[in-house]
Amino acid sequence: MENKLFLLQRLTAMFMGPFLLIHLGVILYAVRGGLTAGEILGRTQGNWFWLAFYGLFVLAVSVHAPIGLRNILIEWARLPRGLAGVLCTLFGIVLLVLGLRAVIAVGGWLA
Repeated sequence: MENKLFLLQRLTAMFMGPFLLIHLGVILYAVRGGLTAGEILGRTQGNWFWLAFYGLFVLAVSVHAPIGLRNILIEWARLPRGLAGVLCTLFGIVLLVLGLRAVIAVGGWLA
């Protein structure tokens, strides 16, 4: 199980790298271009590309972060593997739900 988690964390890191660079590039473009929050939302609302992009970004983060946190809880806090696994699974679910909710809201799909 540890090897699978290690590989899964590395795989999600490979996806997160390009996502992060694109995300930061978009932020720099928006800030330097003087775009307001309203203008940014106007460009993202209803755009399926950004829904998919940030949806996949959230998915990768919600898998990647709990695995790292699980390792910290096991190594530093000395929690049993089972308890650390349960806590971090719950944390990952919270990250996924909150992240997807934000993506959907920014995309304008929440009424």
